[in-house]
Amino acid sequence: MGNVEENENQYPNCTMLHHSSSAKLVTVSIVSHGQYALVLPLLEQLGLYSPHVIDKVVLTLNIPESMPTPGSEHRFALETLHNPAPKGFGANHNHAFERCRTPWFLVLNPDIRLQSDVLTGLLAGAHARSGVLAPRIYEPGKDFPEAHRKLITPWEIINRKRLTYVPPEKPEWIPGLFMLFRREAYAQVCGFDEQRFFMYGEDVDISARVVLAGWQLQISENLFATHEAQRASHAKTRHLLWHIKSLLKIWSSPAFWKYRALTRSR
Repeated sequence: MGNVEENENQYPNCTMLHHSSSAKLVTVSIVSHGQYALVLPLLEQLGLYSPHVIDKVVLTLNIPESMPTPGSEHRFALETLHNPAPKGFGANHNHAFERCRTPWFLVLNPDIRLQSDVLTGLLAGAHARSGVLAPRIYEPGKDFPEAHRKLITPWEIINRKRLTYVPPEKPEWIPGLFMLFRREAYAQVCGFDEQRFFMYGEDVDISARVVLAGWQLQISENLFATHEAQRASHAKTRHLLWHIKSLLKIWSSPAFWKYRALTRSR
């Protein structure tokens, strides 16, 4: 499943692999940026639809906020982490992964909404080489789920709004709002690259590295979730600048060019 020695040389401080000790299958990581009002409905939906597969939810409060004690209806353990200073997207989820003892690790945005037991369906469709799983995602007001993502290049950005643009039949990367990782795959690539990325771009990068390590990205076409689309990069100049800087970092990454060559050879 890829060259483990090469991954260890690239990330020499990576010690992420743990042995599973839980009968349940999934550890969930959610990061709140003063967004507990968004998080609470998601916790309720996870407890309503998927408590039988969730071992625990690791909730990271990236900035100080008051949080009421959750009720017992969640039906899973809730571990809350309080950051003394804000961390980036990848750093927060990597920190949560240190608490993962289950075969699967779910990275989930606080503005995801569920109407069914998506997790059980995703797990049922997994095969031995499934590295990252996700459902189809609906955005508010849209009649159809979001198209599969094509690898981001300057040319792709220019063309994606054109009527002639054709999305790939299978995703070339999976957005970080809902990524169900096989724990072994996440550990093998040493998680998100928190040194290179602070916010935005980590999902493209880790998708590429997971595939280069021998795993597969997998979308379940008959399972759905909704994204309430809290798009800070459209509203705040700082987030837009982070987005642009992340794109430049993606395009300067050796993993990106190896993955681009791989996708073009298929």
